[in-house]
Amino acid sequence: MRDNQFPGRSVVMSANGMVATSQPMATQVGLAVLKRGGNAMDAAIAAGATLCVTEPQSTGIGGDCFILYHEARTGKLHGLNGSGRAPRRATPEEFRRRGHREMPQRGILAVTVPGAIDAWETALGRFGTYGLAEALQPAIRFAEGGFAVSPIVASFWKKNEAMLAAHPDARRALLVEGKAPAAGTIQRQPELARSMRLIAAQGKAAFYQGAIAQEIARFMGQEEGLLGLDDLAAHRSDWVEPIHTDYRGIRLCEIPPNGQGITALMCLNILAQTPLARLKHLSPDYLHTFTEAFKLALAERDVWVSDTGLGKVPVEALLSKRFAERQWRRIDPARALRHPLPTGLSGGGDTVYLSVVDRDRNCCSYINSTYNNFGSGMVAGGTGITLQNRGYGFVLEEGHLNCIAPGKRPMHTIIPAMAYRGTQPILCFGVMGAHYQAMGHSYVLSNWLDFGMDVQEAVDAPRFLPLAGKLEVERGIPRAAREALAARGHDIVELDTPHGGGQVIYIDSEAGVLQAASDPRKDGCAIGY
Repeated sequence: MRDNQFPGRSVVMSANGMVATSQPMATQVGLAVLKRGGNAMDAAIAAGATLCVTEPQSTGIGGDCFILYHEARTGKLHGLNGSGRAPRRATPEEFRRRGHREMPQRGILAVTVPGAIDAWETALGRFGTYGLAEALQPAIRFAEGGFAVSPIVASFWKKNEAMLAAHPDARRALLVEGKAPAAGTIQRQPELARSMRLIAAQGKAAFYQGAIAQEIARFMGQEEGLLGLDDLAAHRSDWVEPIHTDYRGIRLCEIPPNGQGITALMCLNILAQTPLARLKHLSPDYLHTFTEAFKLALAERDVWVSDTGLGKVPVEALLSKRFAERQWRRIDPARALRHPLPTGLSGGGDTVYLSVVDRDRNCCSYINSTYNNFGSGMVAGGTGITLQNRGYGFVLEEGHLNCIAPGKRPMHTIIPAMAYRGTQPILCFGVMGAHYQAMGHSYVLSNWLDFGMDVQEAVDAPRFLPLAGKLEVERGIPRAAREALAARGHDIVELDTPHGGGQVIYIDSEAGVLQAASDPRKDGCAIGY
């Protein structure tokens, strides 16, 4: 447990409902929905829409959405894939014709169909007691009347100021006289408010077929983009069967590919072969073991994770215990594996996350993103909508499962999680931060389960991430441990900014209490009643 002299944030506890998000305004919106009798899905969509206004660098209605929803009445876990697809004109040949050998990270060619609005209406239509119009009202009020810019949001806004200033529509919608709004100032987004009002009045049809779709298509043509009206009109979200693995008696559930949740499951399967809990937390042996396990899982992700509708992803083989045992045997306790790693299978940004649990114990694990800060960096004409850059999740390598193709979904970094003990949900959680997310799921769960941390301690703990041949560490990783890791061949990079952010709700069914944590790496909080 945490030293009482340095308590940090306390775990938030309540008996009825709980909401945890990365912005206090969004948390309050979600809590108000619960207290008015709405359920976890209603609260999640209302809070998520608010985040699209108050944390615009991380999310927006021009992005994608994934949801895991535990339905208390039936005890069933439902998964919703609300990710968009590549335009019908998006072929590797077209990108090469335009001079690209790799997928562009920003700009008009990185834009894919935004999936969030369809996901919201689909989710509410099946499980909500609110309609989309009602769920959007708090977000509309913040966009029209303004919101106070919080410190972490302001810092990311400032870092992206030059990119936004380079595009006239983004400059007008997101900057104030060419400058990022400062912390403690009021920011309004009237164009976005008008778009949200239109969606509230006409539903998703306004976005995918109506006036908003027309303006997005006009803007794409103006900028020589690939996305057209037919791409928007053809979009749909899909209900999917969650995938899972068992880790020390806990079943962790994730959205299947094209999401990267399988990466967390593969990492935990490898760690299950180890005596991790007997190692000192953040010791060199612990850090090396966890790092190597995740590197192996990440290598498989980069080979296999893609759109299962357009290619066969060997999910069962990747999650098999036999494969995990073989992967574990690849780890040398004295030496770091070299990058890049080949697959071990023979034959073969930024984001917002929120967690809601209601009085009936419906649980919503929800994530929404435009990928990198401010997505593509482009706002679609007069809509006020920042378009995501999810196309950057594809590759241009012919024959690769994740090679871009018309109507295809990219490998997706955003992943919600739900953990069960037996038939009961026990953790409704997620960790933001692009490639860190799968690592974060594994790390937070292990911190709580293997090391007996409370949920706030599990979220607060210093983070590390092996990526592209480097081992990125937050400043809280001990210097002696870094030096020992370097001696084993790890290339250590200290981060200027922390990895991601997380929200966790622990459902203690026996006590009838909800315990929640909100990551201090973000501006948010957890509130219950």
